This record gives sequence, C-alpha cells and structure tokens, in this order.
Amino acid sequence: MDLVSGVYKITKKFPDDERFGLTSQMRRSAVSIPSNIAEGRVRRTTKDYIHFLHVALGSSVELDTQLDIALRENFIQNVDYNEISPLIGEVSRMLSGLISSLNAKR
Repeated sequence: MDLVSGVYKITKKFPDDERFGLTSQMRRSAVSIPSNIAEGRVRRTTKDYIHFLHVALGSSVELDTQLDIALRENFIQNVDYNEISPLIGEVSRMLSGLISSLNAKR
C-alpha cells in the first residue's frame, strides 16, 4: 500500500498530457499489485493463489520499467526515483519469497 501511495504522489507531478499515458499505466500497475494479492488470497487453492501472486509480481516488474521511463523522460527527479525504486524491489522480493514458500508446501 505504501508503494501505491508513493506512485500516486509522484505521478501527480507528471505533465498533464501524460494523464492518460504513463500516469495511468503506473497507477494501474501499482494498484494491481495489492489487488492481485488480495484476490489470490481468497481463492480456494494454493495453485490459484500462486497464480495471482505471479500476476502481482508481473505488475511490479511493469511498474519498475515504467519508473525507469519516467526518469528518462524527466517526469521525475532522482529523489523520487530513489524513493519508489527500493519499494518496488522490496515488494518483488517479498512476492518471490512467498511464491517460493507456497510452492515448497505443495
């Protein structure tokens, strides 16, 4: 959730003409992460849960790429990048660890 809040904070600074472009993409990617975790958690099987965790992990990789694009296009400053990038890394590592743990129990 901290990652989602951080993405919303930095994308507010993006140019208005990016509202339906990178701003929207980044926000959807960020929101997709906890949404897929939650949806997967209520599924009946561990296999389904793992599937949704993989989708969340994919969204985190998308977000990481989009953050790089935002930096290259000068939509964000290094300080913003340095605030969000470690959160993406942490979320990705946590998701990978949970996936591995659940796979080991199957």
